[in-house]
Amino acid sequence: MKAYRMDAEEVLKELGTQRAGISQEEAQRRLDADGYNELKSKEKDPVWKLFLATFKDAMVIVLLVAAAVQLALGEVVESIIIFLVILLNSVISVVQTKKAESSLEALQEMSAPSAKVMRDGESKTVPAKELTKGDIVQLDAGDYVPADGRLISSESLKINEGMLTGESEAADKKTEVIEEDASIGDRINMVHSGSLVVNGRGSFIVTAIAQDTEIGQIANMIETAESKQTPLQKKLDEFSKRLGIGVLVLCILIFAAQAARLWFGDGQADMTQGFLNAFTFSVAVAVAAIPEALSSIVTIVMAVGTTKMAKQQAIIRRLPAVETLGSTRVICTDKTGTLTQNKMTVTDTFVPGKSEGISEDESARSKSEQLLLNIAVLCNDSSVSEEGAEIGDPTETALIHFGNKMGLDPARLRKEKEREMELPFDSDRKMMSTVYRLDGERLMLTKGGPDVMFERCTHILIDGEEQTLDEMLLKEVMDQNETFSDNALRVLAYGYKKIPEDKRSLEEQDEQDLVLVGLTAMIDPPREAVPASIAEARSAGIRSIMITGDHNTTAQAIGKEIGLMEEGDLALTGKELDKLSEEELDEKLGRISVYARVSPENKIRIIRAWQNKGSITAMTGDGVNDAPALKQADIGIAMGSGTDVAKDSSAMVLADDNFVSIVNAVGVGRTVFDNIKKAIGYLFAGNLGAIIAILFAVFLNMPNPFTALQLLFINLINDSLPALALGMEKEEPDVMKRKPRDINEGIFSGGTLQSVIVRGVLIGAAVIVSFYIGLQHSTEMGIAMAFTTLILARTLQTFSARSNTQTIFKVGFLTNKYVLGAVAICFLLYGVTVLPGVRRIFSIPDAFGWRDWSIATGLALAAVILMEIIKAIRNRR
Repeated sequence: MKAYRMDAEEVLKELGTQRAGISQEEAQRRLDADGYNELKSKEKDPVWKLFLATFKDAMVIVLLVAAAVQLALGEVVESIIIFLVILLNSVISVVQTKKAESSLEALQEMSAPSAKVMRDGESKTVPAKELTKGDIVQLDAGDYVPADGRLISSESLKINEGMLTGESEAADKKTEVIEEDASIGDRINMVHSGSLVVNGRGSFIVTAIAQDTEIGQIANMIETAESKQTPLQKKLDEFSKRLGIGVLVLCILIFAAQAARLWFGDGQADMTQGFLNAFTFSVAVAVAAIPEALSSIVTIVMAVGTTKMAKQQAIIRRLPAVETLGSTRVICTDKTGTLTQNKMTVTDTFVPGKSEGISEDESARSKSEQLLLNIAVLCNDSSVSEEGAEIGDPTETALIHFGNKMGLDPARLRKEKEREMELPFDSDRKMMSTVYRLDGERLMLTKGGPDVMFERCTHILIDGEEQTLDEMLLKEVMDQNETFSDNALRVLAYGYKKIPEDKRSLEEQDEQDLVLVGLTAMIDPPREAVPASIAEARSAGIRSIMITGDHNTTAQAIGKEIGLMEEGDLALTGKELDKLSEEELDEKLGRISVYARVSPENKIRIIRAWQNKGSITAMTGDGVNDAPALKQADIGIAMGSGTDVAKDSSAMVLADDNFVSIVNAVGVGRTVFDNIKKAIGYLFAGNLGAIIAILFAVFLNMPNPFTALQLLFINLINDSLPALALGMEKEEPDVMKRKPRDINEGIFSGGTLQSVIVRGVLIGAAVIVSFYIGLQHSTEMGIAMAFTTLILARTLQTFSARSNTQTIFKVGFLTNKYVLGAVAICFLLYGVTVLPGVRRIFSIPDAFGWRDWSIATGLALAAVILMEIIKAIRNRR
């Protein structure tokens, strides 16, 4: 039932009620049939179930098996470390999931606690949840609307519906029938649950309760909107499965080779102990191949990114959003407060007989200019404190700010001039009048909409002289009003009239025969830095799209001014979007830069359309109506000044509501992803070097180059700090000049795989040479040499891993103090392994001395130098 297109009497008849309401008995019957007027949510998974779900990951399963085997073999410390890492990641995941569930709870809290309703012909106050369709509800200023309904009476009723429409100004409500389909913001004869009455009074018939209300439908969309995995999460999941299978095959091959060597050997070896050692070594290789700390390192690097983003006014609520933001291709942004200042500002004025606006030089102003300023300030109920706090309607506070800017002191003027009478603003009249004494004359000062003011003015003030408002003068004023309107400016007209001394009250009929003084034009202007940020986003391959509840004309004007709309771009209203088929929308999508007067369903459709094209899409919003789209988007961005519902549905909150902060955060997000890839590259290059050395020894029937403890020591202790240090790298010079990465790219794309292979092969080669040199002395010396070369080469490659494109000389040795600290600590940890009494634990013989250490160190350095030479050659090509 489209109640807004029906007469109030038709709605009453349709719902079987009357203006005196329904009986208590009938209300109970309907309540039993339709249920309570409250939002319901689907049953949530318990914490224990969410916790267990985190162990489904392939890499986690492999690690758990490896840790269990090591525990059975007596390697308790290593097993505990692996278990703790897995547990930490599980706890973080559960906490984030529970946070995400809070959006619907915040929505439920917005419901009105009680309602004034007509039952059995009498006005009663009942709990809002006991309202039912057909009830007649009374509204007064300050009330929250408890259900959706069709107005049957309205006396200067104004309702703030910003949480549903995104508009900052309260909507004037009427009871007249609307003849055509209308969006929520244009349904002036309807009220909606959760909105706030800011002025006047009225009554309405309840037409929808609970999930059938507009806010209830939003709650349904929040629950059904898809939660997205980030591109990195998807790629890590895919890679984990492949890595798990690969490591399993590798371990079987190594165990098989070593078992075959025992089986076909001289037969004098202890077979049981030999097989046990082979199995232990295979498990150690599995642990060495899988970087256990990878997920923790990714989490910590993202956490570092959140700190950097916080400095850019972007507060991250869910860690993966850091990485997602860096790969964003489309930013769907609201207009009010994000692209604009969310502050109405007078940008132009028109005074008849003057070619330019009001002069800022008070001494150069004409009588007409000064009078227009006085009317703007005195025919005004708003105020602005010395601290800048605004009280009153945004349009009127804009006039106070304008008066201050022009050197007029509104507060002082109001103290000097006493208001004698007034006719408050009324949405039917679209005017306001007050009476003051100015320059010895008793004047009624009037401001209002240009259309009604022009009808009521018979004269016009030009150069301080009153003249008859003939057709030629009226056309000049109307042309100027049209020019302002074409530029999406909100126009007010100002006039006055002399009032007899004996008049003691104002009537509506007094607002006739006015003298027109001039016009002011205002708009919510763009933020100063927004045009440059949109241009920067465009150069980074990011498309900016405006989705607003405002009118199309205003949206287009702002879009063109900030450079968001270019030649050939389209602007669509929500109605026009509804008429497009999916194929038509897909065809036009790339050319549509502005969507105006949109509904929550429209927003989700737009986001899905871009996602279907494979584009990572960000969405900004502040109202309840934005919550489903914020959840549907790959990254939802709520405004700091927005509703709790919007914030709880988002992954990020903008503390300053500024679009510029989004673009700045994108740069941080890209840097975070770069750093994650650097850490991944560092870990896998080191692991590859170890695996190459092991396979070389196994298949050439040589002794194992490492002990199981050495491999675990390197993997669990030596790797983590350098990888974390790489997460602190500063942004690359071209970070905001690249196009967003393809979501189908693997985690080793963009030269990372090449770097991993080159560094891994060089590390492996250095270890093999060192191992061979040591074997000339003894097996124990070979193992000590291989261990030393591996740990030093893996540590020193941290410098090479700092960039895949720039050599260390260009990056600078001293530009990341965390890398220097990590390398120093790793050297210190290695130094502990060669101390007397400790070296035996790590299979380093007493004969291993400075000469052997120097050879191992030289080979490790040579490998790193070759890494940089190859990088420089590759970049030059």
